[in-house]
Order: sequence, then structure tokens, then C-alpha cells
Amino acid sequence: MKYSLIAALLLAANLAFAADAAEEEWNETSLNEETIQKIQQAQFIYKKCVVDAMQKPEVAKMESRHATDEIIKSCEPSLGEMRKVYIDVKVPGVVADRHMKKLRIQVTRNLLQELMYQEAARKSGQLQ
Repeated sequence: MKYSLIAALLLAANLAFAADAAEEEWNETSLNEETIQKIQQAQFIYKKCVVDAMQKPEVAKMESRHATDEIIKSCEPSLGEMRKVYIDVKVPGVVADRHMKKLRIQVTRNLLQELMYQEAARKSGQLQ
């Protein structure tokens, strides 16, 4: 008797959770072309900020990990603009944050790799 009652309660809980999840489900096709262009523009601005900061002379004097950290921190406000675009079109915050985290990780990896190559080239005497 106890086991059947517990099984019934678990089934009811799963059904209730599924109903809540269906209400909060977001469909990626709900973004219109204008919104997609705004998001792509925000991504471009973020990546441009990273490239511009990478070319500053003081970055060349820093160790690659510290330089990467400083550059990513200095370009964080442009990610805030991208989040605002998402929130304005009613994309759930979790989805927006996940996309921005993915973008930040990709850019950070590429930036660190490039700075490590530059640092190695400087140490070997190939760059002045």
C-alpha cells in the first residue's frame, strides 16, 4: 500500500513539473530577424572590444593569463548590452546567460591562446 501511494505521488509530481516546464518553455524560432541582427551586432562589439584591448602596448608587457583576465574584465559591459537585447525580446534570463557564458568562454580561450603565442614569440626573439 505504501509503495503504491509513493509511486502515485511521484507520478503526480512529475506531471506537475512537466506542466510547469511546458509553460516556461521557450522556442528559439520566436526571435525575429531584427533581434538576431542586434544580437550579432552586440557580439561583434564584444569581440571588437577584446581585439582592441589586446593590441594595447601595456598588454604586451603582461603575462598572458593576467592580460587575458584584464581584457575580459574590461569588455564585460558590452556583454551587458547583449543581455539587455535578450531581455527586451523576453528571452528567459537562463537562456541569455547561457549564451553569453558560451560566448565568453570561447572568446577567452581564443584570446588566451593568441596571447600565449605572442608571449612565446617575444621570448624566442621573433617579436620586438
